Amino acid sequence: MEANLIIAADKLVALALEEDIKSGDITTELLIPQEAEINAFILAKEDGIVAGLPVAEMVFKSLNNSTQWLPEVKDGSKVISKTVLARIKGSHRAILTGERTVLNFLQRMSGIATLTSKYVEALTGYKTRILDTRKTLPAHRLLDKYAVKMGGGTNHRIGLYDMVMIKDNHIKVAGGISNAVNQIRANIEPGIKIEVETSNLAEVKEAIDCKADIIMLDNMTTEMMREAIELIGNKAKSEASGSIKIDRLKEIADTGVDFISIGALTHSVNALDIGLYIGD
Repeated sequence: MEANLIIAADKLVALALEEDIKSGDITTELLIPQEAEINAFILAKEDGIVAGLPVAEMVFKSLNNSTQWLPEVKDGSKVISKTVLARIKGSHRAILTGERTVLNFLQRMSGIATLTSKYVEALTGYKTRILDTRKTLPAHRLLDKYAVKMGGGTNHRIGLYDMVMIKDNHIKVAGGISNAVNQIRANIEPGIKIEVETSNLAEVKEAIDCKADIIMLDNMTTEMMREAIELIGNKAKSEASGSIKIDRLKEIADTGVDFISIGALTHSVNALDIGLYIGD
């Protein structure tokens, strides 16, 4: 994982363990001798794409640094039900105490990767790429977006700081797309891209005239998108957006759009069923 992702994961692991353990795991501590050691393994209980194994390792190592973490697959791997994802050896207490936190991270991240892979696979043969959004679990932004990448998706902007996104409420305040783009371009640092949200062809034309880098086609019909793409040509990149379902992907990709953003990848994810078991 990248350095900034490791830092973010480390902070989240610390918060998650503090939330769950606080003064101690009273059940485990009263039942398990401090010196006891065991073997355990993590098992996929359904087909999917794995994401979050390095985070799981962080959890166990945070509880007991001598824990042995032996991954059987890599993040981004496509697995079938009953695949062993990793084996763990070490403190019985640490493994039981960390179990729920490990599974919470793994199940969510693998669920995101699995859902993303379904959208990506639906566009096999098309140039159109699947984008994520900022509709992530608060404070889990980097982990959610990492999981999207493990599923074959592409990250959109990370936050409000790394790209300009001029949306409808910005446009209203500025008095139009042209005013908004010109005001921002006059004050922005070089290299930061400007994206403009549009909902009709007149707005698309205005965004083109302003030389926006990316033009979002928001909640448009497929036919309107097709006309918009023809207008845009090579003047800007294009992004389709607006609660787009998987069964509509191909007809939208047929318009020639560069990207389709899918908020559901991170805001409506179903956890992948994964379990931890004692034994070899």
